[in-house]
Order: sequence, then C-alpha cells, then structure tokens
Amino acid sequence: MMDSQETTRTQALMNAVRAKIANRALSPGDRLPSVRGFARTMGVSPSTVVEAYDRLAAEGIIRARRGSGFYVTGADLPPMALAEMGPPRDRAIDPFWVSRQSLDADPAVLKPGCGWLPAGWMPNAALRKGLRALARAEDALLSDYGSTRGAPALRRLLLGRFADEGILATMDQVMLTGSGTQAIDLICRLLLRPEDTVLVDDPCYFNFQALLRAHQVRVVGIPFTPTGPDIAAFERALAEENPRLYITNSALHNPTGASLSPQTAHRLLSAAAAHGLTIVEDDIFADFEPALSPRLAILDGLNRVIRIGSFSKTLSASLRCGYIAARPDWIEGLADLQVATSFGGPSPVAAELIAGVLAGGSYRKHMDELRQRLARARKEAEDRLRPLGLVPWIMPRGGFYLWCRLPEGRDSTAIARRCLEENVVLAPGNVFSVSQSASAFLRFNVAQLGDARIFAALERAMEG
Repeated sequence: MMDSQETTRTQALMNAVRAKIANRALSPGDRLPSVRGFARTMGVSPSTVVEAYDRLAAEGIIRARRGSGFYVTGADLPPMALAEMGPPRDRAIDPFWVSRQSLDADPAVLKPGCGWLPAGWMPNAALRKGLRALARAEDALLSDYGSTRGAPALRRLLLGRFADEGILATMDQVMLTGSGTQAIDLICRLLLRPEDTVLVDDPCYFNFQALLRAHQVRVVGIPFTPTGPDIAAFERALAEENPRLYITNSALHNPTGASLSPQTAHRLLSAAAAHGLTIVEDDIFADFEPALSPRLAILDGLNRVIRIGSFSKTLSASLRCGYIAARPDWIEGLADLQVATSFGGPSPVAAELIAGVLAGGSYRKHMDELRQRLARARKEAEDRLRPLGLVPWIMPRGGFYLWCRLPEGRDSTAIARRCLEENVVLAPGNVFSVSQSASAFLRFNVAQLGDARIFAALERAMEG
C-alpha cells in the first residue's frame, strides 16, 4: 500500500502525462517516455512511474504494448490545451516551457536559455532615428491597415537581397507577415490538414513543434548532424512516412549552430523532388553568417522550397514583421489566408521602419560589429563552460547559440529546474527533441552569459 506522499507523486505524474496529451505534446499513437527515463526526468522512483502508467492505462488514456512500452490511445482526447494551467514553474518542461519562462520573466531573472540578443546589443539609435522620421509620415501610414502582401518598399529590398544571393524572384513571389512564426502558421494552414506528417530536425527549434502540434499534424524527427539532417534517415522517412512538409534552418541551425554542407543540400533536394516534398527553409539567422553557406531556396529557385524569415534577431523583436518567398500561386493563397486571419499584412509602421533601417548604411555596420562581438562571446562562453564539463557539440561559424553536452549522467531538465529556483532560465535539450533523446544537452545564448551568477548557479545545479 502506498503512503500519502507516494500517492501524491503518482498523481503528479499522471497529471503531467494528461497535460502533455491535452497540449498535443503527445498525440494518439505516440510512445510515452520509458519508465526509467521519465523517472530520471521527474526525480521519482521507477516504481512510481509504473504505478502512474498502470493507472492511466486502466483509465484507457494510454495502453501497453508488450516489449515496446506505453502509447497514447486517443480515447476521449480532451479539447486542445496548448498551455498547461497552474504555476508556471511547476508545469511540465515542454516546447512552451522555455518561451514562457523567458517571455514572462522579471527583468532581474537571468536568461541564458532565451532566443534573442540583449536590448543593448540592438541598433536602437537607428530605430529611434527611424521612428522620428515616421512621426512626420503621411496620416495614412500611421492610421490605415496594411496591404495584403505588405509594404512594397520592404518587399523590394528583400528582392534585392535575394538577387545578391542568386535568387531571381519577382514582387508576386514575396509577401510580408506579422512575424516569422506567423509565416509558418500561414504555410501550415495552406498546405496541411490534420493527421498529415511533417518532418523536422531532431533537435529543432522548439516552437516548430509547438506550432505543428496546434495544427494537429504528426511530427517526425530526423537526426541532425554537423552537416545537416541525416540523409539516410531523411530518405527512409520519405519512403515510410509520406510527409507533406519538411521544416528546417539551413544556416546556423537552432539549437545546434550547424550549417548545411553542399553535399547534404544537393542530396536533400534530390530526395525531396523524387517524393514531391515541400521544404520550408527558415533563414532567420542569415545575416549572422560571416559568408553565405548553401541555401536550399537558392539551389531550388523557390520551386518546392519556401523561404521564410524575420527581423526579430537582428533589428528588434518588438517590431513584428516577417516574410515568405515562394511560388506565385502559393503566395496568392497565403495572401488570402493572411486577410482571413489578420485582415491584411503586418503593421505599415513596422514595415516602413524596418525598410528605412535596412536601406541605410548603419545596418551593415551594425551587423559587422555584431558578428565580431558574437565571435568573442562564443569564445568566452566556451572558456567558461568547459571547466564545468559543458562541451560544445560544434563551434558554430556565427550566431549566438552553443549546443553543449553535459557530463555523463547529468540530465538537463533536472538542471534547468534547479537553476530556475535561482532565477536562471535555461533551455534543456529535450524541449528541442521530438524523440526526447537530447537530455544530455543544453542550449546557451552566448550573448546572455555575461553574468557570473549564471555559472555559479549552473555549478550548484550540476552538483545537486
């Protein structure tokens, strides 16, 4: 007979599984974490996990498969609940966890796990100058809705940048969106239906997973290597899963910092073409590269590859504006969807402000300085993390992420929970992993590692 404390732990585990099913972090047919793996993550005994799983199986929520583990049944699937209710620090560590901890944090909280640069690193002087100029703009710019495809001035600038890379596109092949995330959302609305299969990298940007769960599609992870996705695994998935989309970062991949090799890019496109697969290439980190690496959109010419991006990492996360570059027929359908969901394109004020900064000479200087500053920050971060046993998976050629392996036997989820108690928000590996195979990794933002208290909290958490 279990004591009251054991019963409480069992109930907490059951609630955590129910919450993952409700927010679609676990979908019908998905395998639950192994008993031992879940026990390590949650800090309980394997027998407590077995009891929780057995009770959930008795309720018909999950079922056991002999020799294989436990799987979600889909019976009485609750209404979509993307975020768990309850205190934010007690919620399951899922693809929403890092975002909510970082976005809602008190200014005093340290955020080495967040996905943006410190405010002081951004081109604020240029933004203020642009805002002053916009204050003298015509009334329509300050008052009217945005056009369906977004401000022509910014779209023309984007076309010029594409041409410099070798993509000869036209105005009917590019549209502006409310953000990079909205760009992916619109593409999913256009091309996907519930129960379709989508390929992502494993690991990948955690919000790809969160957004795809909201669209009720099946997500399949492809192991990621230092030169891009594992091509053999990618080709197997194409043959066995019949996916509709593949979403990736080709350059300065989030979270690993890797960039696609020419050989991988060509094999990837050949395999995708043979199976009629559409690829969404998120190029949000393009301007952080010291020199252009292979791009699927360039090699494909915007035929079956859709390029998306935004300006949140280089200019301002407060100015919500992204873009989509694709075939004209897809842009036509996406523009209609943007009208249906947002009644027009992004804020004309935001689009004109971004266009003004990009067109000025200050932006190039800002990015040159930023790349140099980040190169120093990456080296300093490596020098401070290695003595703690945290080793970079690779040293990226640009950007601000370091994907670090923990010492043997350490679990990043447990370490993230302990650090949060000291007001330090980390990004544990499994929030990025579809297969939940990255518990030995943490993603660090080197631009947010300037405070010595982070390393002290990390050291204590790893000893706990």
